[in-house]
Amino acid sequence: MKASLERGIRFYNQKRYEQAKKELLALEEKPEDNPEIAYYLGLVYSQTEAYDEAIICLEQVLLSHQNLFQIFQCRMILGFIYSKTGRFRLAEMEFKHLIDLGVESPQVYASMGYALYAQKKTGECIKYLKKALDLKPDYAGALNNLGYVYAEENVDHDQAVELCKKANKLLPGNPVYLDSLGWAYFKAGRPVDAKAYLRKALELSKGNREIAEHLRRIISGAKTAKKINKKN
Repeated sequence: MKASLERGIRFYNQKRYEQAKKELLALEEKPEDNPEIAYYLGLVYSQTEAYDEAIICLEQVLLSHQNLFQIFQCRMILGFIYSKTGRFRLAEMEFKHLIDLGVESPQVYASMGYALYAQKKTGECIKYLKKALDLKPDYAGALNNLGYVYAEENVDHDQAVELCKKANKLLPGNPVYLDSLGWAYFKAGRPVDAKAYLRKALELSKGNREIAEHLRRIISGAKTAKKINKKN
């Protein structure tokens, strides 16, 4: 059994996830009886987006209370899964567990901010995104998210533009970051810059619906403004 488990782990590390899954499922011991098997099977399922199966395996690892590193990682992955599948309250609970355990990680703080914002907890979201940036000032994801929140919630439009510009400088060509910068420009009253960045974002994202909606709103707003100017 040991050799087969080692092969499964090796396949996982090589990103050969289907082979890893076959190897791990072929073991005599079942995941519910062996936290190590449950851990790697949970990782495999999360990588292949079999999220319901991943949750079952990762929860089994948490119940074992054996390997502290694996427990931290399982909670982090569970938080990501819950966020990705729209279960933001559960995601918040997982990230809170990590924070309560003393984990100080920009990734955890930024992920917590995302889960909170999805629940319209804007003040708490901003607090955690700032914590992430205190630990890692060049964290592009946190810069982008904080900039977007500042723009969308009308907190500080100029600061929103600066934060999104920093994120784009760190990771140029990212359509999500270009979208945030375009939206920040729009909220700051600079529609020409907004359209330029959003058109680029839409082109790179191959028709992302949210980016397309942002661009539609900007173009629609510009047309309305022109009509008002003509009447005046």
